[in-house]
Amino acid sequence: MVLLSQPIERGEQVITKVQLREPRAGEMRGLSMVDVAKLDTDALVKLLPRISNPPLLAQEIEALRSCDLFALATEIANFLLPEGTRPESLPI
Repeated sequence: MVLLSQPIERGEQVITKVQLREPRAGEMRGLSMVDVAKLDTDALVKLLPRISNPPLLAQEIEALRSCDLFALATEIANFLLPEGTRPESLPI
């Protein structure tokens, strides 16, 4: 779950947080794994609508503050790591 520093206004709806789920192979179709791993903005704009709840629109992603895009990108990067090496699975 990513809390947005600047909410997205969509009509009367105000989106303050975004839940991401791990992308499946089919959702990565048409994207370079290298670009996703490098947190390439173009790749993120294509991937985020496929894995976000609520589903974000491309123009909403492009209007995000940089810190919010980076927070979402970091969540995606964690999905690319093997289970035992993800930050939430490491002992404190």
